[in-house]
Amino acid sequence: MFDFGREVCGKLAVAESREWLVTNGIGGFASGTIAGHLTRRYHGLLMAALQPPLGRTLLMAKLDETAEYDGIYPESGHFYPLFNNRWGDKTNSEPNGYKFLNRFHLEGTTPVWTFAIANALLEKRIWMQPEANTTYVQYKLSRATGPLTLEAKAFANYRDYHSTTIMDQWDVDLTPVTNGLAIQFAPDAQPTYLLSATGDILPQGDWYEDFFLSIEDYRGQNDVQDDHFYAALLRKTLQPGESWTVVISTSDTPNLDGDAALAERQAYEQALLERAAVTTAPAAIQQLVLAADQFVVKRPTARDPDGRSIIAGYHWFSDWGRDTMIALPGLTLNTRRPEIAASILRTFAQFVDQGMIPNRFPDAGEHPEYNTVDATLWYIEAVRAYFQATGDESLLRELYPVLAEIILWHRRGTRYNIAMDEADGLLYAGEEGIQLTWMDAKIGNWVVTDRIGKPVEISALWYNALMAMAEFAQVLNQDGREYLAAAQQVEAGFQRFWNAEMGYCYDILDGPDGPDGKLRPNQLMAVSLPHSPLTAEQQRSVVDACARHLLTAHGLRSLSPDDQAYIGHYGGDQLKRDSAYHQGTVWAWLIGPFVTAHLRVYNDAEVARTFLRPLIQHLVDHGVGSISEIFDGDAPFTPRGCIAQAWSVAELLRAWQLTEIGK
Repeated sequence: MFDFGREVCGKLAVAESREWLVTNGIGGFASGTIAGHLTRRYHGLLMAALQPPLGRTLLMAKLDETAEYDGIYPESGHFYPLFNNRWGDKTNSEPNGYKFLNRFHLEGTTPVWTFAIANALLEKRIWMQPEANTTYVQYKLSRATGPLTLEAKAFANYRDYHSTTIMDQWDVDLTPVTNGLAIQFAPDAQPTYLLSATGDILPQGDWYEDFFLSIEDYRGQNDVQDDHFYAALLRKTLQPGESWTVVISTSDTPNLDGDAALAERQAYEQALLERAAVTTAPAAIQQLVLAADQFVVKRPTARDPDGRSIIAGYHWFSDWGRDTMIALPGLTLNTRRPEIAASILRTFAQFVDQGMIPNRFPDAGEHPEYNTVDATLWYIEAVRAYFQATGDESLLRELYPVLAEIILWHRRGTRYNIAMDEADGLLYAGEEGIQLTWMDAKIGNWVVTDRIGKPVEISALWYNALMAMAEFAQVLNQDGREYLAAAQQVEAGFQRFWNAEMGYCYDILDGPDGPDGKLRPNQLMAVSLPHSPLTAEQQRSVVDACARHLLTAHGLRSLSPDDQAYIGHYGGDQLKRDSAYHQGTVWAWLIGPFVTAHLRVYNDAEVARTFLRPLIQHLVDHGVGSISEIFDGDAPFTPRGCIAQAWSVAELLRAWQLTEIGK
């Protein structure tokens, strides 16, 4: 499934549109295109997390390889450039090394390129060491009739992953060390170690300017060119069957045994599959399990140096509270790693403030942001899912006071006018200029999808949170009557959302302009969550309305195409993209709530699974081996945004397992 021949590799536009990703479990990653071009500022061989899981810094951009081979004698044959670059004029790709690319495939999460060089085959693999800022690049001459000499130019950098570099008066220090070279861009900068047990690593020292970043250009960015420092020339003559491993690391003593390091990576991933009990499952499901692991990262805290969190998406997101809690069941419980779920729940419990968990942890290390109304409610739902899966009363007892505090703050009122309305029990939230729900695009002071009032999914989550607390209280021999009474009030008040004429729910009640009847997918939460405040007939009507107007092959539209505010294409500059973000753009994660709701209403697992298959097929597109964040609302539903999104992977995996016949 994850194996491409010349039909992809030999077509530049196609090979350039498919991207690969490897990660290290502490926030660092490596990524690029199949073709070898750098098309994003986020592409590189080592994007190190210098303050795990953040502080992500580009240390090594790429290796540009050239092979010399005639099949008989070393250093006497033809030269074969294996790399590709686009430069500032945007027009040309050179030297078109993709033409020698015979095959690209994944081994687990490890990308493998196979270059056809005359009668020789040269394989290239890239992977990262778990829990280390260390990237391995291994070459293997798998077929040849004589030696092949490989040279590679190493392009280094030292910049924040969100930025680009303009060559300036950098005083880069290149210091020979045992087995290689230390590259240091400033006296206080983290050195990058370029190492190999064999071969030559020869210091250079020049800048290559104007690498053209085509995706940044498409996204309307101003900085669409990047400069990189030519730090070293690597050289090795390979005999048939021989391998050569180059190591790029923040450590000066990484394991230089490439075969052993690769075996460690493979054993790590095999253990994930065995733990998840999917070793005999279809290849796509195994890949989803491996993809799920790419988002789980360590977030050390003073209380817990082994704390965990979830990166919302690659390449540019940090760990967001909302995304983490929505993704937690699929990424951890459905992969049979409840201990990681428990660690995540404990980690976020440490940051509860005024009854709220953080919306996100900023890249720059500032204090957490709390501008969210739903993340905390999803936190309670994540605790409920964890307890349902494990029966772990110990963790439940530990977190119960935190949960009780959360409910108390939401009843009496917390930030941003978030509070229960005593009249109907529904949850109100909103303040001018503040985006609080998951539809959170904001441009300057303009909140694109303004949802001040009582959003439908928020009261559905609130109802389920109260019901969960009543159940938790019973398990722990606590008095849960007040939670049950409040839930009953919400259940009765929730009928205010129902619009019999439309046959579905209002999206917002009691907003500045009255009830909002736009057809959005948010109301699915009132059907997909464990406790529904809607009647069976209403539930079916909601599912049917969303299926007719919002459902696509790759998820659900964020707004009905019949709405005059609908935007069916996501692209252009930030204004255009953010204007479309929740105004029609398709979100993959919503397939999970839709399938869950469909199962509840129609109780047909076989039919429900048919909604998932197009996303399974998407695993070979965009971010190979993962699921994209978003898609255009209009056909052909082109993938956009992050190439790998946590809740997209999580909800597809959860829904797939939910629809297993007989489970």
